[in-house]
Amino acid sequence: RGKAGKMQLLDVACLFLAAKMEEIEVPLSVDLQVEECKFIFQAKTIQRMELLVLGTLKWRIRSVTPFTFMDYFFRKNNDDLSPPSSQISRLFKLILTLTRGIEYLEYKPSEVAAAVSISVIRETNLDKYEPYFIKNVQMERVFKCLELIHELQRSAAVQSVPQNPIEVLDVSCLSYKSDELPTVSSANSKLADSDFKRVNLNKPPNMD
Repeated sequence: RGKAGKMQLLDVACLFLAAKMEEIEVPLSVDLQVEECKFIFQAKTIQRMELLVLGTLKWRIRSVTPFTFMDYFFRKNNDDLSPPSSQISRLFKLILTLTRGIEYLEYKPSEVAAAVSISVIRETNLDKYEPYFIKNVQMERVFKCLELIHELQRSAAVQSVPQNPIEVLDVSCLSYKSDELPTVSSANSKLADSDFKRVNLNKPPNMD
């Protein structure tokens, strides 16, 4: 069937792999070959291509992010206790703050998750807290990532300080308006809580 047929077969196989990761019921082979398909492939042919794709990717087709490890590391560093909604919101904010720069890209998702969880726990247990040393994670890199988090926090704090009377008035107006909308923070907290509960892994995946 030539190169065009192979590319179409690869497309269909990737669609099936994605469907098997996301859907409860896998669609029939015919269902994913309906729009502008020059060739119709049998299920066995698609399965062979799926295995080829999985072998090439070493069966690593799951999207791994710091959120994947967040619950695991937080529990490990917090006496196996789940975080309250306020800390969940803080965890999310710190990760999103890191993504604004490129420096964090040198760290693995597991290292970022460990550093963020340590940072949040230290905010409430500064005197008593000792970080939990975890297998398969280089703690030196975790502490370097933790330093990066602190640098970003200090930078954000400096930038948030009003520099002139006009900025002081702007901050006051924003504070006044936020007081009029008390339900916004509550809604965001509930949303963060629900998102966090979707990623609840006591045993994290491979940390490479």
